[in-house]
Amino acid sequence: MAVTVLTDEDFAQTLAATPLAVVDFYAGWCGPCIMFKPKFARISNDYPDVAFFMVDGEKSPAARKSVTIDNLPFFGFYRNGELVAGQSTSKEEVFRELVDTHLGGAS
Repeated sequence: MAVTVLTDEDFAQTLAATPLAVVDFYAGWCGPCIMFKPKFARISNDYPDVAFFMVDGEKSPAARKSVTIDNLPFFGFYRNGELVAGQSTSKEEVFRELVDTHLGGAS
């Protein structure tokens, strides 16, 4: 599944219309964020029922402020537009466990 970039203009509306979603909040200067980006795209293919989005926190401050980010990359897990969990990690196995726990398993 393709990863879609969201901005302040479409963040809330898109998430509200999406049953299951994970959002990668990142910054262009963040090394771990840059390294995780291709993994995020690849992993999205394993979860056809989950929409994968990315938000550049520096370019979309309103979206960034909708969550409490303690470290980057930070992932928000949403059900019908509501944040159900959020966590920072740069480890693929931890990220997959989070998706499985909060949004359901891979196909």
